Amino acid sequence: LQGTATIGSGLVSLSTLQRNFEELGDARHIIGSGPFVVQDEKPGRELTLVARKDYQWGPKNSAQQGPANLDGITYIVTPEDSVRIGALLAGQAGFIRQVQAYDEKQATDQGFKVYAAPTRGVNDSLSFRPDNPLVADLRVRQALLHATNAKQVVETLFSANYPQATSVLASSAAGYVNLSDKLTFDQAKARQLLDDAGWKPDADGIRSKDGQRLALTVYESLPQPQNKEVLQLIAQQWRQVGVALTVKAGDAGSRTLDNLDPQKTPLTVSEVGRADPDVVKSMFFPNNRDALLQKGGSSDKVQHFRDDKLNDLLTGISAAVEPQQRLQLTGDAQRYLIDNAYVIPIFEEPQVFAGAPWVKGVSFEAVGRPSFYGAWLDKH
Repeated sequence: LQGTATIGSGLVSLSTLQRNFEELGDARHIIGSGPFVVQDEKPGRELTLVARKDYQWGPKNSAQQGPANLDGITYIVTPEDSVRIGALLAGQAGFIRQVQAYDEKQATDQGFKVYAAPTRGVNDSLSFRPDNPLVADLRVRQALLHATNAKQVVETLFSANYPQATSVLASSAAGYVNLSDKLTFDQAKARQLLDDAGWKPDADGIRSKDGQRLALTVYESLPQPQNKEVLQLIAQQWRQVGVALTVKAGDAGSRTLDNLDPQKTPLTVSEVGRADPDVVKSMFFPNNRDALLQKGGSSDKVQHFRDDKLNDLLTGISAAVEPQQRLQLTGDAQRYLIDNAYVIPIFEEPQVFAGAPWVKGVSFEAVGRPSFYGAWLDKH
């Protein structure tokens, strides 16, 4: 039910469904059911919407009824962060998406409003691939969890709109349980765990065992805010306990292929927004996003690793029909993921927007996407 209520599952007309794939490339051919319709499109550059004047079928619980207040909306694709924030502050745009944390203050100082809408899903995290021998030992994963100073990451790179993670799920998510007592930053504990696992520091400080260095690789995730900087800071933290972490950018092709090979990528960045407990399953179950890379999942490179106890918890979340049971299983799954140090949660990722002070009435759906149905422009 939650899935069908998202914007990705909007109603479209029968005539739209009858069009072939090539015809659907023109947004003007897509007839939906919302308060705006597509008037014009310049693919990859600009999209113009106009209000549907006869709109009378909005949600009954919406404060706005009838047609939208705005005559229309023009979306302009602007990839560069600095250009977007500059357009807003110069009055060339009324509302922008993906405001970086370091740009928030200049917006608010000039009277612009910053909106940080929660996404209610899996937090920005690092997920291990235990099929890789370097991270197969629970003690190594636990050591890296305790070597990670998430508070420093948040305070160095982000604003108050990015809370430090206290579990696998965001604190606003259904089924969230506070596991902050299991996520402590403790370098002494990390070093002891690595010692116990047989990894000893070499002359350069990086640990080795049986002639193999404890050197890991991770690819930055472009959709996540300041992800390269996040990973580089974590690499500095891990080096203090004797673990090398190389952060790679790579082209899209090599990044995709390498991320399916646990020998090349013993860990990955994981995050997804969804306002339903099933988000845990969708991230970690082998037939879904398969963040841990399990045997029988999305990669044929996995040799051994599979955790059927975890998978039973995840399928239970989807199968349970009693709400309280689903929430209990969601909590159990989060505890299991942290107790096995499969995941290192870092911060809660919002969808951050900024708007001109004269743009009023913008609302947000459950995972942070804006609705302009009830929006209006004040005199300015």
